[in-house]
Amino acid sequence: MNQRKSYRTAFIFLTILFFLWGFITVLVDSLIPRLKEVFTLSYFEAGMVQFAFFGAYFLFSIPAGYILSKIGYKKGIILGLTTMALGCLLFYPAASYREFGLFMFGYFTLAAGITILQVAANPYVTILGPAKTASSRLNLSQAFNSLGTSIAPAMGALFILQDKVMTSAEIETLNEQAKQSYYIAEAAAVQTPFLAIAGFIAVIALFFVFVQLPKIGDTAASNDYRKVLKNSNLILGAIAIFCYVGAEVSLGSY
Repeated sequence: MNQRKSYRTAFIFLTILFFLWGFITVLVDSLIPRLKEVFTLSYFEAGMVQFAFFGAYFLFSIPAGYILSKIGYKKGIILGLTTMALGCLLFYPAASYREFGLFMFGYFTLAAGITILQVAANPYVTILGPAKTASSRLNLSQAFNSLGTSIAPAMGALFILQDKVMTSAEIETLNEQAKQSYYIAEAAAVQTPFLAIAGFIAVIALFFVFVQLPKIGDTAASNDYRKVLKNSNLILGAIAIFCYVGAEVSLGSY
């Protein structure tokens, strides 16, 4: 009975993490129109924001798995949350100094944290209970992830895009002093929301430091990746996800 209660508590808080990274992943789209005008970016340059974000997934997925095998799921979740909070905090100096490169690094750091979190949380959810209901638990957690992606655009419009973003033509009509003031105000608009998000993430990370989560062992995992790569269904599934995410991000960003 105690084990079931422990599993239920762990599942609830892991599902909150699914909601959180879904929310943040879509929220970054709200920044693209603002960054595009503040830094006078071309569409290609604006697209590099998403490249920096999702590039972290590609670079950190396998290292994240290795890290988790060394430190465990719980510490992996805390590491992922801490990295996410650091990424959000980087937006503050990036906005203060109007450094696009620092914004990009913040995006990359944030996504690296989300990657670690996903690598830890997805398999953890599947083993928090009977194997026959693993897919149901994962689908329920992913439903809250989708809820986060649904709410994020409204929150982005409310807190990040609450004032009108001027077009390049409108900005050109301003004198130099007014133009610089506008750029500073636009960059600063992202500071408070992402400071709040960093604080919220820090609170959740602190919770995971003290909460007692079930200890999950490595259930006879294989280290032979060549066998895994010979699974045609896995390869085709990965290609399908690649195409799907590419289409989703391209359409959602512009």
